[in-house]
Amino acid sequence: MPAAVAALPTLMRILRHSEESTTIWVSLLAGGACWIVVFLLLPKPMWIYVLGHELTHALWTWAFGGKVKQFKATAKGGHVIITKTNFLISLAPYFFPLYAVLVAFLFLVGDWVWDWHRFQWGFHFLLGAAYAFHVTLTLYVMQMRQTDITDQGWVFSMVVIWLGNFGTLILAIPILMGKPSLWSALGWWWIETGNFLQRLGRVF
Repeated sequence: MPAAVAALPTLMRILRHSEESTTIWVSLLAGGACWIVVFLLLPKPMWIYVLGHELTHALWTWAFGGKVKQFKATAKGGHVIITKTNFLISLAPYFFPLYAVLVAFLFLVGDWVWDWHRFQWGFHFLLGAAYAFHVTLTLYVMQMRQTDITDQGWVFSMVVIWLGNFGTLILAIPILMGKPSLWSALGWWWIETGNFLQRLGRVF
């Protein structure tokens, strides 16, 4: 929980140091804004979200050495039957932006093979839209009862989801923007966590 609380001031510090990268931010925010318009005005593409949700469970299961026995995804819901589970596998769809990661991976591969540098603005636009897709639809489905969350307990789940989402941004922004350095960002997170613990110690 201290690391989760410290993540917010750390992210704000990172944003202040990366604000000079205006070209990148314009494309990212434009992509996010376009998706929000789609989210508010058009039918929600729940099958695409559910597919990504269940795929994330499957990917994290494989990462921990488990197997996927059954997979189902429809617009009304889905499920996976897996041989191994833990709180990260259960909560991964709420903090791991699968489609944003896929956009980044495809661009990196394409840039390596075909030199897509001139299309970088389009990549940033799609990345902003994909991340906004993750945030808006995750918040939307969390308004309904989610067994992934209730099984782990609401307080614990919210801390992990908060930490996962902010942690993703803390790691991704320095890599994407080139400033600040990733090590600086992680160092700030460590310092902010220590500052919070010191303030907590003075209270008690």
